[in-house]
Amino acid sequence: MRLWMVCHGNICRSPMAAAVTEALLAKAGLADEVQVASAGTSAEHEGEGMDRRAAAALARRGWPVP
Repeated sequence: MRLWMVCHGNICRSPMAAAVTEALLAKAGLADEVQVASAGTSAEHEGEGMDRRAAAALARRGWPVP
C-alpha cells in the first residue's frame, strides 16, 4: 500500500504528516506494509528541505525529523 501526504509546498504539513505516520506505522509493526511519501501541489519550494519551524515542531513533540 502507498500513502501520500499532500500540501501546497511540501515543506511543512505534508512532510510532518509523513514523518508522524511513518513513526506510527513502525510502532504498530506495519512499516513494511505501507510506503509513505509526501508531495506538494506547487513547485515553488521544489528542492527545498523541510521548513525549520516544522522540523522544530516535530522535534519538540518527540517525533522523528526527516
